Amino acid sequence: MRPADIARELRAADPVLGQVIRRVGVQAPPQSPGGFPALLRAIVFQQISGAAGASILRRVRAEYGGGRTPPARWFLEIPVERLRSAGLSPQKVGYVRDLAGQVASGELRFPELRRRPDAEVLERLTEVRGIGEWTAQMYLLFHLGRPDVLPTGDLGLRKAVQRVYRRRSLPKPDVVERIGRRWSPWRSHATFYLWRSLE
Repeated sequence: MRPADIARELRAADPVLGQVIRRVGVQAPPQSPGGFPALLRAIVFQQISGAAGASILRRVRAEYGGGRTPPARWFLEIPVERLRSAGLSPQKVGYVRDLAGQVASGELRFPELRRRPDAEVLERLTEVRGIGEWTAQMYLLFHLGRPDVLPTGDLGLRKAVQRVYRRRSLPKPDVVERIGRRWSPWRSHATFYLWRSLE
């Protein structure tokens, strides 16, 4: 369905969200390639600034000898000390190698994820060390293009709901879930509009 048609349905379902859509303009969540590079990046960027994460990724690529992300098997073959010297913490080295091991062995197959329902994708991705529910939800939303993802624990979404729906305090995830029911089956789009409202 076109973004304009989705926006029309969201405006009809929720006039408050409709005001946000009118203010920020009709759009859709951007999509980017998924797979191993996307999850590697998610792990590297956890709990550090964007600039620091980008710097570590550049150094990892330099260790590999090129400007592209190394394949999964490379992370299993390279000495841990070289990953540490690129800036990865011991914990993140463990996370990256767990992900790489599952990808290299064929245990985690990205084409197969594309065919699975959202709940199964979430369950499978969170079996990888270092990938929690939020990271798996972002993968569904931005890399698989799933239209009905609602990351109720996301701080930005909760702040947007507090502001747009004029709540006195930061709403808990169950409140966001309740408000978001009216946005289904386009909760990914509603989430993106609310994120944009904070800009």
